[in-house]
Amino acid sequence: MNKTRASGRTVGGLRTLSLQAPAVTLLLLWMLIPLAMTVWFSFQRYNLLMPGMKGFAGTENYEYLLTDPALWSAMGTTLLLVGWVLAITVVGGTLLAVLFQQDFFGRGVARVLAISPFFVMPTVSALVWKNMMMHPANGVLAWMAESVGLPAMDWFSSLPLTSIIIIVSWQWLPFALLILLTAIQSLDDDQVEAARMDGAGPIAIFFNITLPHLKRAISVVIMIEMIFLLTVFAEIFVTTSGGPGLATTNLAYLIYIRALLDFDVGTASAGGVIAIILANIVAIFLVRMVAKNLED
Repeated sequence: MNKTRASGRTVGGLRTLSLQAPAVTLLLLWMLIPLAMTVWFSFQRYNLLMPGMKGFAGTENYEYLLTDPALWSAMGTTLLLVGWVLAITVVGGTLLAVLFQQDFFGRGVARVLAISPFFVMPTVSALVWKNMMMHPANGVLAWMAESVGLPAMDWFSSLPLTSIIIIVSWQWLPFALLILLTAIQSLDDDQVEAARMDGAGPIAIFFNITLPHLKRAISVVIMIEMIFLLTVFAEIFVTTSGGPGLATTNLAYLIYIRALLDFDVGTASAGGVIAIILANIVAIFLVRMVAKNLED
């Protein structure tokens, strides 16, 4: 009987493995082939404007990038963009989740309207903010400033990075709200009522009951948002094109400049490898943080 069971498990395991193998193989090829090509080109002299200059470059592309002030400026811009958007969306999403958990007239419609910006495409969102909200002559913000006697501001010239942060935060705030609102709905009402009977006010309930309950959900929001925020591109491309100067050039846009504007495939590939390393460092940190929260 033991041999039959062991054999059955083996046959079943082989059958399962044979069914999973094509999908797993395709997924591995889908990931590994582009990664291998990127690493290969990062060690090559490959500039489309100089087709005759080819060959193994060693670490020249990496040395050029690491000594280029534009790389460190782009990495600083990337970290500022990610940090500010995370702060705005997590804090704003938490407060909005608490607000929309309250019972008021039209709550269902208000929830749908608050979540809807997340379904707007990044390019469309950037165009709306550029031409309808932040336009210095015809924008809503210019009209509001002039209505109170203030001069209209050219947002993308005066505060370019702040403008990008506002646009990206507007896109990702509904996502944080959706996750945190779902989490706050699982909070035990009896625990909240017991705290109220003991004399706890709204602020004490928020910091001692609601916020600890949202700890895991906040970790998930931070992890998912950071993965996508490291690759913000469309908003920058549509609004500022990385300028003025390098004011809004993040790492993803710098790679685009090197690859499709300078036609330097080797340097752009080296930048891609650096971006992969940075993303993995961030991912390791986030996975450990989420795992720690799950254990707690």
